[in-house]
Amino acid sequence: MARKLLIVEDETTLRESLSRVFLREGYDVMGVGSAEAALEILAGDVFDLMITDIILTGIDGIELLRRAKERYPDLLVVIMTAYASVETAVNALRCGAYDYVMKPVIHEEIKRIVSNALTQSSLRSENALLRRQIEKTYNFSNIVGESRAIKDVVEEIRRIADARTSVLFTGETGTGKELFARATHHASRPDGPFVPINCSAIPEHLLESELFGYVKGAFTGAVGSKKGLFDEADEGSLFLDEIGDISFALQAKLLRVLEDQEVRPLGGTQSRKVNVRILAATNTDIEKAVEDGRFRQDLYYRINVITIPLPPLREREGDVELLARHFIGKFATDMAKPVKDVSPEACGVLSAYSWPGNVRELLNVVERAVLIASGDTILPEHLPSGVFRRNTFVRNALQERLSIDDYTKLFILEHQDRCSEQQLADFLGITRKTLWEKRKKWNIRRAGTPDILV
Repeated sequence: MARKLLIVEDETTLRESLSRVFLREGYDVMGVGSAEAALEILAGDVFDLMITDIILTGIDGIELLRRAKERYPDLLVVIMTAYASVETAVNALRCGAYDYVMKPVIHEEIKRIVSNALTQSSLRSENALLRRQIEKTYNFSNIVGESRAIKDVVEEIRRIADARTSVLFTGETGTGKELFARATHHASRPDGPFVPINCSAIPEHLLESELFGYVKGAFTGAVGSKKGLFDEADEGSLFLDEIGDISFALQAKLLRVLEDQEVRPLGGTQSRKVNVRILAATNTDIEKAVEDGRFRQDLYYRINVITIPLPPLREREGDVELLARHFIGKFATDMAKPVKDVSPEACGVLSAYSWPGNVRELLNVVERAVLIASGDTILPEHLPSGVFRRNTFVRNALQERLSIDDYTKLFILEHQDRCSEQQLADFLGITRKTLWEKRKKWNIRRAGTPDILV
């Protein structure tokens, strides 16, 4: 769709000349001879940019600029001015004009100014859209989980999100440490950059230059200067994943940066201030590393102002099914597959598995299941054999082709000590009343309940 321009100029010849220029450039152009007419048109139509002379009959261009920006803050305005009113043009910029052009107007100059203005406006709109998408992606409300364990984590992070202090996320591999770090960042510094780095994935001799940057000639191969990640994360957050793997020598340099909030690039002679919040993560016992002398105690205290332990998936009661359904929706859309649900039997298998790889392992299992499923439901046969290892009763049920009743009985006996009644019913795809009736029929009671079911 063509961009819409409004030209406000009381000199008919110039107004028509500019209109022809921009029409040839592919713009949708409207020209008027007064500020009053411009305000009336703006009230009934949307324009991307307005070009206005300062000297107009009636309301002048500066007053038109003020009123237009007050009512339509996203409207771009370019001012035209004569040589005698340069100071007025500068004042117009302070009032919100994008730029000004001197009279007599040179067509190539004003075309360039308009093109630049619209390009920058498009970039700002795209960046704003991207920021909203990122904030939506990493907003706490989009973290999937209803278990008490995960709700406690979210509540704790909400309380400390706005603080400037460092946060250390601990937990097993695959528990979502970076996800929660991003959510923490976007809750506290949404306009700043989030810069992640996996400290264990970069060789020690390269990690220092990645973090602090370097100047030209600092070492062999440094043919130019390079900003470090601390510089890139200025006014935002730096996420140091697997911080426990940083070498002892580099820990001392990192501590100095955290204490002084100053960064000096390799080979440089001057430091510069940075405003960076440190979010760190580790899946190792960092306290033991301190005791063993492998991690500096002073650095540990610096990054460990607030510690957020993330629970493994096996301790997030009821979240496996929620996460599985969430991932099904994601992968089914990405792969254009008709899969919409997971069967109660498959849910039982997933819920009984211990998930040593946590959420990341579940994500991979669901992705595989969606890929190979031919119908609209994931069945046990779509799951990898590994998830059956701790589900003897399920494996036997499949191998022996047990009836639905026998399978249901086995499932209740296997899971009743670690699932609530509602969860058991949900896993089996039945109501709590039906579950109670089956218990009564098979004389199955929960631990701590009377021997006689009534």
